[in-house]
Amino acid sequence: MNVATIGTSSITERFIDALSRTDALTFAGAYSRTAPKAEKLDAPKIYTDLKDLAADQTIDIVYIASPNSLHFEQAAFLMKHKKHIICEKPMFSTSDELTEAFKIADQNGVFLFEAFRNLYTPNHDRLKAAVEKAGPLRHSFFQYMKYSSRYDNVLAGEEPNIFSPVFSGGALVDLGVYPISLAVSLFGKPEKISAHVTMLPTGVDGSGSVILDYGSHVCTTMFSKITNSYLPGEISGENGTISLDHVAPISSVEFTERRTGEKEQLAVQEEENDMMYEAEAIAAAIQSKDQDTYQYFRDISETVIRITEEARKQTNIVFAAETE
Repeated sequence: MNVATIGTSSITERFIDALSRTDALTFAGAYSRTAPKAEKLDAPKIYTDLKDLAADQTIDIVYIASPNSLHFEQAAFLMKHKKHIICEKPMFSTSDELTEAFKIADQNGVFLFEAFRNLYTPNHDRLKAAVEKAGPLRHSFFQYMKYSSRYDNVLAGEEPNIFSPVFSGGALVDLGVYPISLAVSLFGKPEKISAHVTMLPTGVDGSGSVILDYGSHVCTTMFSKITNSYLPGEISGENGTISLDHVAPISSVEFTERRTGEKEQLAVQEEENDMMYEAEAIAAAIQSKDQDTYQYFRDISETVIRITEEARKQTNIVFAAETE
C-alpha cells in the first residue's frame, strides 16, 4: 500500500524511515503548503494542495503529523476521499472531534489509527503479558518528561505551536499521552482521575501529573516539556514489582519477585526505529480488515482523549477548537 505524509518535522522523517523497513508500505508522496519543505523528504510526489492528495487514487494511506489543531479537518477531508489515516498523537483536540472522525471513517469504509508508537512494540506486549506476575496491583508510575528547546522561545515571550492553545498544544497532550496511553493499554479505563499542572503564560501547561484511580490500584502519570526526568516506570503488586526504563521506547522490562528478590529480564532487543512496528501492525490490520485490532486501538484513543479532556477541564486549559 502507498503512503503519503502530511508534516515535515523530524517525526515525519522517522516515520518515512520506518516505512522503508517494512514490506507492506511504500512512501509515495508528501504534502506541505510549501513545496521546498516537502522536497526535503525526497518524496516521489509533492502535493501543495490537499485536494490533489485526496484525488490521487494511488495513495491508500495518509500519515498526518501537522500541528494538532489541523488534524481533524485534514483527516475528515481525506477519509471522505477513501484514504485510511494514521494520525500522530494527540489525534484530535476534543472528544467531539474524535467521535465525528470515527463516524466519518465508518461511513467511508476506512480505518483511522492514532500513532501511539509505544503500544505496538514487542516489549509493550511483553510488559502487558507480565502484569499478572505482579499479583494484585496497588501502585504504578509512568513518566515522560523532556525539556523542549521550544520552551526557550516561551521564555523569550513567544508562543510556539506546541505551547499554544490555538494549535492545541501543551505537555499533557504532547508527552502526557504516552504514559496515559500506556496505563490505559495495561489497566483499562480508570474509575476517576485527578489532574495537576504547571501553567505557562501562553495558556497551556508546561508540566504536570494525572492520577488514574482504579479503585484498589492508583497509577500516577507525570509529564513535562520544561524539565527532564530519568526515573524508571514501575508497576507494584503484592507478589512483585515490574520496572521499565521508559514508556517510549521500552527497552527494559524487569520483574522482581517480592519474596525471593529474584530478578527476571523480560524485554527483547528491538529495532532502533520502533515506528516500524506501528507501521507493520496498522498495515496488517488494514489489509486483513481486522476489526478486533482496530476496535482495540480505537477504544484506547477514545479513553485517552476523555482522560486528557477531563484533565484539561480540571486545570482550566482551553483550546481554541473548543471556543470557535
